[in-house]
Amino acid sequence: MKLRNTNNPNRNIVHFDLDSFFVSVERLLNSDLNGKPVIIGGTSDRAVVSSCSYEARQFGVSSAMPMKLARTLCNEAIIIRGDMDQYSKYSKIVTEIISEKAPVCEKASIDEHYLDITGMDKFFGCLKWTKELRETIIKNTGLPISFGLSVNKTISKIATGEAKPNGELQVPENYIKPFLSPLSIRKIPMIGKKTYHVLRSMGISKIETLSNIPIEMMERLMGKNGIVIWEKANGIDLTPVKPYSERKSISTERTFETDTTDVAALNDIIVTMVERIAFQLRKKQKLTSCISVKIRYSNFDTHTLQKHIPYTSFDHILIKAARELFEKLYQRRMLIRLIGLKLSHLVGGNQQLNLFEDTPEMTRLYQAMDAIRLRYGTASVKRAVGVG
Repeated sequence: MKLRNTNNPNRNIVHFDLDSFFVSVERLLNSDLNGKPVIIGGTSDRAVVSSCSYEARQFGVSSAMPMKLARTLCNEAIIIRGDMDQYSKYSKIVTEIISEKAPVCEKASIDEHYLDITGMDKFFGCLKWTKELRETIIKNTGLPISFGLSVNKTISKIATGEAKPNGELQVPENYIKPFLSPLSIRKIPMIGKKTYHVLRSMGISKIETLSNIPIEMMERLMGKNGIVIWEKANGIDLTPVKPYSERKSISTERTFETDTTDVAALNDIIVTMVERIAFQLRKKQKLTSCISVKIRYSNFDTHTLQKHIPYTSFDHILIKAARELFEKLYQRRMLIRLIGLKLSHLVGGNQQLNLFEDTPEMTRLYQAMDAIRLRYGTASVKRAVGVG
């Protein structure tokens, strides 16, 4: 089997990760929470844990755990319902600081960034530069943040995990193997519960063991994913840092055969459009923090209005925002020729806002609808207003 080229040892890739981000923001707003076990999530027993402090983790509490179990494990924990408005605000502040300093920055999620600082060692020294950037973030936000620095995204991300909490770690090219070998295979990005159990059933627990398995066996076992996992176990990752751009978006628009002023019908169309592109958003495992509505009148005058919102991928939140924008935008009561919708400021990540609710029903509803759409097509499930 022909393998891809190995790493470029001249690359310098940084991974920044805000430590217990939601908890850290809450502590920034309320210093009484410092040093205490804190759990972010819904407040009823039926809710689940969205995030927790290191003090709570010592009792066995973890993200996505049922709140009832978390309370049992740590009955002294302070339970806080999440505030996505505040988390989105601080996430954007950190992104702005990094974007101003780094030559290439990729916002991987609400609390993670990758930086390609290749070549900067000629001028500043990459480790020194990264340390100074970390200090700048901490000084300007008050939030703890960790980083890993190495030759690719996989190693830098694993290094960040080892540096936590609130630490820093550089893994040079010649130290990658000794660094990875003793670590659990859980540390490899993209190894989820299912893959972990498959590998453990084969007696594989350490990265060193996984790295020594023939790549052909991994391919037979897991297909292309098996090759990628094997490469990561061997410290190989050619994935580039993709420049973060606020222009990244998902959009849709509709031009009418006959110009219209039917506000009720236009609102129904907006709902259908939101439903369609929000599904695309979730399928790509993205969140949006900006929604735009565009209308074009019969005389071709075009007007657009946008609104910044907390990170989300839920229809019901986006529908409400879209309708509010349309109501503000459509003031002239002229015939409308076109209506458009755009979701921008996208970042990677699963919907976490639901974890602040007291019941999991809404999450399950979206998961069920999306599963049906993935199997039978995007039009197989829709709100009643879109059936016509």
